[in-house]
Amino acid sequence: MPAPELVEISLRVNGGERSLVVDSRTSLLDLLREHLGLTGAKKGCDHGQCGACTVLLDGRRANSCLALAVAHQGAEVVTVEGLAAGGELHPLQRAFVEHDAFQCGYCTPGQLCSAVGMLAEVEAGWPSAVTPDLSAARPELDEREIRERMSGNLCRCGAYANIVPAIADAAR
Repeated sequence: MPAPELVEISLRVNGGERSLVVDSRTSLLDLLREHLGLTGAKKGCDHGQCGACTVLLDGRRANSCLALAVAHQGAEVVTVEGLAAGGELHPLQRAFVEHDAFQCGYCTPGQLCSAVGMLAEVEAGWPSAVTPDLSAARPELDEREIRERMSGNLCRCGAYANIVPAIADAAR
């Protein structure tokens, strides 16, 4: 069996420049968890179906289990560990705490990163599959819209009843 091909990669992770050598087959999730010790993003399904590994990649939400690290040379990556600023929780993190929007917490980092990305999509005026008025400058963020936009993030505990209001509260 041939030796793995090692590649040097540089990324900006949670505001800091990181350069390291990895196997060319390394996923972004494995780079974050195993090489950088950032264990917030979780390996749930390893197939991009559960959203537990969601991070922000150049400002957009992405399933890090499906992204090859080498394909994102020079990218800006934000994990749940990078959402808080200056010792203050991100507004979504505060809302999740206030609304008790987690049970076991396994999906929470992915839910939070996805919600941050989703709110940016709404601010940019991107419609979803349930947006009734495609000509609106900014879609109205009601419960149905939030559920549709967060549908790629699963919670096995069923904390959706609190996740949706937490996101709605943070969006105000």
